[in-house]
Amino acid sequence: MGHRPSTPHGDLAHALSPAVPVRRDRRSVRSAHDVFLDTGAVPPGLDPLVAASWRRSRSCGVDPDTPRTTSGLSPDELDAYRAAHPLHDLMPVVRDLVVDAARDDGLVVAVSDDAGRLLWVEGDLRTRGAAERVGFVAGAVWREENVGTNAPGTALATRRPVQVLGAEHFSRPVQQLNCAAAPIQDPDGRVLGVLDVTGGRAAGSHVALSLVRATVASLERELAARAAGARDAAGDTHPALRLLGTPAWWSPDGERRLSGRHAEILALLGAHPRGLTAEELAVLLHPGELSEVTVRAEISRLRRSAGSVVTGSRPYRLAAQVRSDVDAVRDLLAAGDVAGAVRAYTAPLLPRSFAPGVERMRDELAAEMRSAVLADGDPDVLDGWTRTDDGAEDVEAWQQLVARSDQGGPRWARARAHLAVVDAGLR
Repeated sequence: MGHRPSTPHGDLAHALSPAVPVRRDRRSVRSAHDVFLDTGAVPPGLDPLVAASWRRSRSCGVDPDTPRTTSGLSPDELDAYRAAHPLHDLMPVVRDLVVDAARDDGLVVAVSDDAGRLLWVEGDLRTRGAAERVGFVAGAVWREENVGTNAPGTALATRRPVQVLGAEHFSRPVQQLNCAAAPIQDPDGRVLGVLDVTGGRAAGSHVALSLVRATVASLERELAARAAGARDAAGDTHPALRLLGTPAWWSPDGERRLSGRHAEILALLGAHPRGLTAEELAVLLHPGELSEVTVRAEISRLRRSAGSVVTGSRPYRLAAQVRSDVDAVRDLLAAGDVAGAVRAYTAPLLPRSFAPGVERMRDELAAEMRSAVLADGDPDVLDGWTRTDDGAEDVEAWQQLVARSDQGGPRWARARAHLAVVDAGLR
């Protein structure tokens, strides 16, 4: 299957009811929660994001009275995992920007990994005590599948900033708390984890969500600066065309974003060096619903924005000098440099595309990557692969990483932690 936009967005659109004003007061939401648990129906007026999350929580079988937050890691394993995590070096920034202020406001600040495991939980001691009583502690997993609707878990599920107020939490024991959270992404758009602020009234204010957003923006700028510095130090150069993750076109004037349709056209032309006619492109993009005239109009607009990247017309071809990050990955695989290919494979190919031709390309590239990684078996390669969007769901790769890593080491602890989350989700 291809990578499609995550289902939370579809749920959100389904839940949206613009004719009814959203009510977030405790009494209304608690009443809606009771009705939902009894009947499965969402009463009008509930925040659409919360309604969608409640549906996901219910479908995952979350017990609203007994959330599952078990750690599965020893203290030493958690320490090793945190030390190896890419957000570890940013914790001084988090403490400077938000933790110190949070203590004064009676708040707790948490940073999780991309699987919802809380890595750091710091802040006001009294609020930490209240949070600990519901399992909100370092090492615990707060995915929606485990706990139901909650800011860190729902931010991961939707890949967007969220604020969950009291009774909006799916699990009743958590309804005493308010929380606001946002995902933290690296420069390639990969989610590394979540920043969360939890507490009483202060955590339910607009200021709390604004603080979380601003802090995450600062962290992502820092990640981008460090990545740029590393590339400069290595003398790295970007391919002209980025198709992995968020598409972009690089020119001497700088980087420009590409529309989804333009990126699809360029990806397909790159995979067919002999060229494609407008009719062939229409079939690969949207069979039966896209005309040749529309394709020609799109290519005309593409040429105006990106210059002579597309040559000819009968058929259309990608200019010979244009290389993409997909080309770079395939070249590394062909050369037997699996570690280099994993580093270059920063995200799936155009993950939001539904075009049949692109979906096939995406699936083929992911399968080639997976096959090469599992055949290679090097712990560094396996570790890198499991940090990608495709590898994160590859149970066999995680199992190999446990088997091939030094027991008790950071990689071993990380892999064991992830498999514990998977195992808990299957129970």
